[in-house]
Amino acid sequence: MLDAQTIEATPAAMHFITLFVLFFGACIGSYLNVCIYRIPREESTVRPRSHCPGCGQLIAWYDNIPLLSWIVLRAKCRHCGGRISPRYILVEALVAILFLLVWIQYGLSPKTPVYWLMMGGLVLGTFVDLEHMIIPDRVSLGGLAAGLLLSPLIPSLHGKSAWLDALIASAIGAALGGGLLYGVGVLGKMAFKKDAMGLGDVKLLAGLGAFLGWQAVLFIVMVSSFIGAFVGMGFIVAKKHEWQSRIPYGPYIALAAMIWILWGPQVWHWYSALLSGGAPMP
Repeated sequence: MLDAQTIEATPAAMHFITLFVLFFGACIGSYLNVCIYRIPREESTVRPRSHCPGCGQLIAWYDNIPLLSWIVLRAKCRHCGGRISPRYILVEALVAILFLLVWIQYGLSPKTPVYWLMMGGLVLGTFVDLEHMIIPDRVSLGGLAAGLLLSPLIPSLHGKSAWLDALIASAIGAALGGGLLYGVGVLGKMAFKKDAMGLGDVKLLAGLGAFLGWQAVLFIVMVSSFIGAFVGMGFIVAKKHEWQSRIPYGPYIALAAMIWILWGPQVWHWYSALLSGGAPMP
């Protein structure tokens, strides 16, 4: 079982690690781009090597450097001139920034690699859901299994010191996350006579609950609903969607989960103190 305390490092080491975290995050983002493209097509994410989807030419290592190669190549394949989607550099930059934010927030804590894992999975699920309206099981169910496994190994994920308490908190979070959205889906289907919630969203929130606990589930549901309503109304006003249009909910869940990972516990403690008449958060 890993200790919950943060490990200390010298200032010089911290600067080096910060640069490494950015580079590491961009490399993970590069691999996630492969996953985003191949997983919905049921292709291996390992073989064959990265290649242009237009001409099929293998991509050389110097054309596959995260962030830099997209800029140097001007978003075009070196061989056929085919367009390279801006999603590639967006995902690489996004994951690098998210990894850095987690590092700044948690430092050399046992929770840091777990939150990196979660951030990567949330980015993967978001971009697949935006393009294909599905959340891969390896993100949702894989997250559920990983959350239940890692929680007793790192009890501080749930603010616990005993592995059994952390496992119980993980199971409660998973049950609440999956059960709450499943119930919303059932009620929505009764009201609108059509599916109102995909099972992918249900499984995703169950996985997040397993990692983060029941408080996070409530936070994620509230914040994602607000974000989804705001964005949905914006699309409708812009006449890009009708009232009955299907809009993926997974990205809003992912965004709310990212907010919780980075700042949610502080917001939760502030809100709890406010309700109990305590002093507001400085």
